[in-house]
Amino acid sequence: MTTPVSAVPVPAAATDGNAANAPNAADTGGSAASPTPWHTLTAAQAAAAAGVDPAAGLSEAEALKRLEANGRNDFPEPPRPSRLRMFLSQFRSLVIGLLIAAGLVSGAMGEWIDAIVILAIVLINGVMGYLQEYHAEQSIASLRKMTAPMAKAKRGGKIRNLPAGELVPGDVIQFEAGDLVPADARLIMASGLRCLESALTGESDAVAKSADLLSAADAPLGDRENLIFMGTSVAVGEGEAVVVATGPATELGRIAGLLESAGADSATPLQKRMDALGKSLVWICLGLVAALFGLGLWRGRDPFEQFLTAVSLAVAAAPEGLPAVVTVALALGVQRMARRKALVRRLPSVETMGSATVICTDKTGTLTAGEMTVRELFVDGESFSVAGGALEPVGAVLRGGAAPDVNQSEQIRFLAAVHAATATANLYREGDIWKVAGDPTEGALLAVGRKAGFNAETHSHGERLHAFPFDSDRKRASVIHLGGNGAGGDGRARLSVNGAPDLLIALCTRVHGRNGPRDFLPGERDAVLAANAAMAAKGLRVIGSGYRFLETPLPAGESGAPDMQAAERDLVFTGLAGMQDPPRPEARVAVAECKDAGIRVVMITGDHPATASAIARDLLISGDGAEVLTGPGLDALSQPDLEAKVERVSVYARVSAAHKLRIVQAWKTRGAIVAMTGDGVNDAPALKGADIGVAMGRSGTEVAKQASDMILADDNFATMVAAVEEGRGIYQNIRNTLQFLLAGNAGELLVMTVAIVVGWDSPLLAIHLLWINLVTDGLPALCLASEPIDRDVMKRPPRDQRALLSDRGFLFPLLLTGFLTATVTLIAFRMGAAAVGTDGGRSLAFTTLVLAELFRSFGARSETRPVWRMDWTVNLKLVSVVVGSIALQFLIHQIPVLERILKVRPLGFAEGLMVVGLALIPLAVTEIAKAVRMAGFKRPGRPSPGIPVPRKASGNVLQRPYAGHPKR
Repeated sequence: MTTPVSAVPVPAAATDGNAANAPNAADTGGSAASPTPWHTLTAAQAAAAAGVDPAAGLSEAEALKRLEANGRNDFPEPPRPSRLRMFLSQFRSLVIGLLIAAGLVSGAMGEWIDAIVILAIVLINGVMGYLQEYHAEQSIASLRKMTAPMAKAKRGGKIRNLPAGELVPGDVIQFEAGDLVPADARLIMASGLRCLESALTGESDAVAKSADLLSAADAPLGDRENLIFMGTSVAVGEGEAVVVATGPATELGRIAGLLESAGADSATPLQKRMDALGKSLVWICLGLVAALFGLGLWRGRDPFEQFLTAVSLAVAAAPEGLPAVVTVALALGVQRMARRKALVRRLPSVETMGSATVICTDKTGTLTAGEMTVRELFVDGESFSVAGGALEPVGAVLRGGAAPDVNQSEQIRFLAAVHAATATANLYREGDIWKVAGDPTEGALLAVGRKAGFNAETHSHGERLHAFPFDSDRKRASVIHLGGNGAGGDGRARLSVNGAPDLLIALCTRVHGRNGPRDFLPGERDAVLAANAAMAAKGLRVIGSGYRFLETPLPAGESGAPDMQAAERDLVFTGLAGMQDPPRPEARVAVAECKDAGIRVVMITGDHPATASAIARDLLISGDGAEVLTGPGLDALSQPDLEAKVERVSVYARVSAAHKLRIVQAWKTRGAIVAMTGDGVNDAPALKGADIGVAMGRSGTEVAKQASDMILADDNFATMVAAVEEGRGIYQNIRNTLQFLLAGNAGELLVMTVAIVVGWDSPLLAIHLLWINLVTDGLPALCLASEPIDRDVMKRPPRDQRALLSDRGFLFPLLLTGFLTATVTLIAFRMGAAAVGTDGGRSLAFTTLVLAELFRSFGARSETRPVWRMDWTVNLKLVSVVVGSIALQFLIHQIPVLERILKVRPLGFAEGLMVVGLALIPLAVTEIAKAVRMAGFKRPGRPSPGIPVPRKASGNVLQRPYAGHPKR
């Protein structure tokens, strides 16, 4: 039973934000100031000791004082490296150390220009790496704030949604099923409240809570039933409490080891793979460079010059920037997702989302608009239509196009009273628009009541004694009132129930007729079920209603609260309300996109099977006659049987949260990468069990949000599909950038290898190699990593997460580009050397190689589309960088100071044209090859080249294409 607390006077000493005068406003177990623990105080005493009036809460000014005095209600993050340390970490690698040593040796030998240039390039590279890392760090930190938990607190007499970190001791908070407990607090009101405290006490079952006084001062933590604790969650019920401890002062704060997740995000699997690949390539490059160094010495080249060239070649060839490129690509992608209303809580989910092969999604509010409008009523064997908008009280309830008679109108208003009795939502007008504060379903039921002439605002249901909140297993909600001016307002307690009709009708023994409750007539139950099925077949969501008068005092259960099973029986059936929640227009497009992308969409809902089937057909998730599996049908299947059947079922109805987890596990056993949506506390296991859990930002509970990897800010299925597109695009950008970097490195290594093996003079000097590394690897790579998503990315099958980056489609263009780049560079060197000597040849080779790699960056934007089919306006940053770099490259041949520093000679107009012509050859050849290759894959049944296709495995869902999808 609800145990409210009346307002108490606020002690003057407690209003200054100092908790010392309370028992201990920062300690749930008592303090030296007062040994009286919070749980041994009455609710009124606790509120007075905390210095707060429960009816009004703290004022904003007082809350600010207490926030300054007590600090934020969160835990300090592990110390992050300082900016200086982050900057110095850019110079820790072996090859950078060798390059610094080479610069110092050059200076010691009097080669001051070389030394200054080498060290300047090292410094510039370090600054660029630092900026990349710092930018990514800031992006991740800002996104972490966007997904921080919220709390409902009473401030100045009004309920406000606040970031949980802003709560202070003395705040009066409210909570309901699915909420995270944001701080340690003393209950002042509890209604059917049970909390999950396993994270704190190890108790796996939900613990019953009440606001009653406990006398045992030394009661164990798990037995303090009038306290709730930070880090736990509300399983069922609702309540109100006064905060007594925040942040490190909470019980959870004393067990810091439980909050390791509050630290910095660890590297994603992709980052780890790329880091390992980068380290492997570094050692391979060092081995090749050492061999070239030894070969050069054997051929009698100057040892110091050869050493300098070898170190510079190692720096140019080793792709040390790969981890930074991956981090930047992930951070930028996560920011794009946020702009598209998909908030990423864990970085690994970005790449996982791009690999998803199955999306299990709820219906209401996700695939549908979530704007409920009652269209039909069924009362005492008669069907009525409802005209008018969704929430506007303008419209009418009609019977065959005419107004109902007096008795029918009275019965409809009685049904509306039952609807209103269980509602916590309310309707309000904002300008000319009616809105609902609370659940959309309750708003629609209140609106139809107004259309029928029932005004919930002037109708008193009496004192609210207790509530049994909606539960996904019971599929109903009920409220007990005492007295009131409507039906049952004769001093008796009345239970009002709304829920799933097919389950509710089984609890009803009578029906409300024209003259009040009466027994069911023969066949009347079947008529109710038939009306329910008829509405559901039209795609309407149907709510059944009933009531019952209860004797007082109410029968109590084990927790002292009214016994739910004893109350919810022998009900009087009142009627049905069929409401329309139309599919979102964008959901149809999103489902079609999923089919094109090889992703299976599975609808899982608690609605009637006919309703679920109608919506699924409308959205083309399933076809006519497709099987709909219900909760009872799932219960009849063993897990192996479900695994064998899961690929044939696209719609599940009347399922519980436990069923959702079974469905996810069955798909995962079949080899699928599963994304799962959820909004309730009972969805947390399925969200955790899926490869990627996606919570609803609007309707989702805090428990669901914290259990998820991603949050949809608009509860829209199309947003999830957009997140898949972003995930795929991020991976593709990283792959394209890696291929671009390695192709350039391969070209440089091949140029130096051929020259040394053949016995030519070195086509490139150490300073040239360092310049090439600076100009062609840094900014162009970052621009490629931030390339907008390829419009064709959702027309390819999902990639296998186990597939390597370096498959055949990746290696062939890489090796071809490296070979072509080396070839045109060597041609330029030999032509220049023959015409004007070795220095002239080096100048031509140097600029040819730089231009070839810069031109190649345009083709690296896509693996599937040649440059003439790309939109050049979507990545103007890359165009600007390439144009600027080309201008700079030609400029160094015209300014004497730069000529001496970079050891080049002037280029004439004819030489410039020749260099540009040679540098365009690698781009032209690779793009023509790409177009030919793509033309060969246009035939049906062939996947796009270069895109990893999920590998085949016996018994694996990825072994064959889904029905209706293109063959892989």
